[in-house]
Amino acid sequence: MADQNLDVRGIVKEQESRAAASASLGFNAVKPLVEFQASMMRLFAENVDQAASNYEKSFEAVSKLVERSRREAA
Repeated sequence: MADQNLDVRGIVKEQESRAAASASLGFNAVKPLVEFQASMMRLFAENVDQAASNYEKSFEAVSKLVERSRREAA
């Protein structure tokens, strides 16, 4: 009976080690893709931030232009 328990434990440990190796291999394969996606998201966020900044600058310029033309008209 003790031999059977040791045998079962050995089989379970072997399966766990194979599963862990497979998971590790899978995570290592996916890691570059996740890093690429993260860098693309950073780039997208920077572009959105730059677009918002440009919009704000343009809005301020147009506001000043409208204000100046109202003063000249009055």
